[in-house]
Amino acid sequence: MTPFSGRLSVALQEYFWTNKGRPINKWVRYLPIYERYFAPFRNRRIVFLEIGTGQGGSSQMWKHYFGPAADIVTIDIRPECAAFADEQVSVRTGDQSDPAFLKSIVDEFGAPDIVLDDGSHVMEHVNATFRFLYPQMMRDAIYMVEDMHTAYWPNWNGGLRKPGTFIEEMKNLVDELHGGPLNETQNVHDVPVSEISKLTRAVHFYPSIVVVEKGAFVNKEAFSIPFVEGQTIW
Repeated sequence: MTPFSGRLSVALQEYFWTNKGRPINKWVRYLPIYERYFAPFRNRRIVFLEIGTGQGGSSQMWKHYFGPAADIVTIDIRPECAAFADEQVSVRTGDQSDPAFLKSIVDEFGAPDIVLDDGSHVMEHVNATFRFLYPQMMRDAIYMVEDMHTAYWPNWNGGLRKPGTFIEEMKNLVDELHGGPLNETQNVHDVPVSEISKLTRAVHFYPSIVVVEKGAFVNKEAFSIPFVEGQTIW
């Protein structure tokens, strides 16, 4: 992944601050996080799936940011959002927690390279969307969930350390990433490993955002290579 310089690209920063089109409702602190994970996908043929269409402004920003080769797909439960579609932005109406609806999206557009969940923020919905879409995604993919302060709000079925919130599910995933053969070599109790964790390279937490990097299988076996006097090993 491209190292993060801490600076926003001109394309993202300028578009956001000078936007005179449809409203874009984003916390400013999210912009550098987008840049860190989305920049390697710019000007590539990708499927970008946005959950939660809002007022249509963000899909225009993503179209501008990713370039003309990207398929921008945005879903929302409100039928009126269909008016935000254009030649590069596809809008589909449905419930983000409905596996049949999500399957129809994957069948139509292909597996997404990036998912950005800015939908209902209700914990059951966020979990259901992740459980269906994440295994469907491409081998090197980014799954980002916004506004996860709602994981601590009772009206969104959240709560501090409440089992079943997306935050707690991701904490469990972090535990699973440390399981497997490495523990076996030390003869300690192993951590159960799920199929989801086998697909995961890393989990990143930011204020109100969780990012999951999907990647190829990670070999956790340890290898011992004999050192030969005078040999250069790197």
